[in-house]
Amino acid sequence: MNITAILTAAGIVATVGILIGILLGIASEKFKVEVDEKEILVREALPGNNCGGCGYPGCDGLAKAIARGEAAVSQCPVGGTPVAEIIAKIMGVSVGDTQKKVAFVMCNGKCDKAVTNYKYSGIMDCNKAMVVPGQGGKACTYGCMGFGSCVKACEFDSIHIVDGIALVDKEKCVACGKCVEACPKKLIELVPYKNRTLVQCNSQDKGKEVKSKCSVGCIACTMCTKVCEFDAIHMNGNVAKVEYAKCTECGKCALKCPVKIILSDKLEAVPEKVEKMSVAN
Repeated sequence: MNITAILTAAGIVATVGILIGILLGIASEKFKVEVDEKEILVREALPGNNCGGCGYPGCDGLAKAIARGEAAVSQCPVGGTPVAEIIAKIMGVSVGDTQKKVAFVMCNGKCDKAVTNYKYSGIMDCNKAMVVPGQGGKACTYGCMGFGSCVKACEFDSIHIVDGIALVDKEKCVACGKCVEACPKKLIELVPYKNRTLVQCNSQDKGKEVKSKCSVGCIACTMCTKVCEFDAIHMNGNVAKVEYAKCTECGKCALKCPVKIILSDKLEAVPEKVEKMSVAN
């Protein structure tokens, strides 16, 4: 065995290794990507669900946007106020308005309320059923089909099909907006958690036609808009729409509604009065 040859080979390998190490060190310094320390801290504060409800591609994308000042510190719907407060301290800003929101389904066409044209036995998926004649068995083409595309989209088990329509569990909902995107009829919206005055209809049909399809559809009588003292409810075409920022939860619109499609705590508190009003109207 030639010792000189072995030492020469070892020397060459060592030299090459040293040269590669030096080159890698130079390259890492020359091409390194500067990472904002605030971005790292913000990312650590985010819950890590990567649901996309913030409008960015996952928590990494949101952290980068917040660190750059392109997104609000309260942008994460899952983390809510607690996470927003942590991020606000990291960014050195105030939290601002971070009121909790929840998803709300603008339909009350349950099995005993909505008229059915035929018994549907096709694919149980709202988006696919949109191309089927009649869009499912229900007569109202504006209402919830009840096939659960929103249920499949929800990662938090906060929305289910109950009695033929989608129903949101307000306590589980994090307002990620996935159900809003999944609904092909745009029946789901994000509303303030504290708001209790909500219109359970989305139909643009006129009064008589609405009643022929659903017993609890908005008939566009405008009684709710006339009785509101705070200009908080208006007609959006043929359906009433609440302006949540103005609503004081007085419940007068719900009490006046002849078809009971406006939810309100006040309505639940005085059922006898409501019954008398509906008969009188």
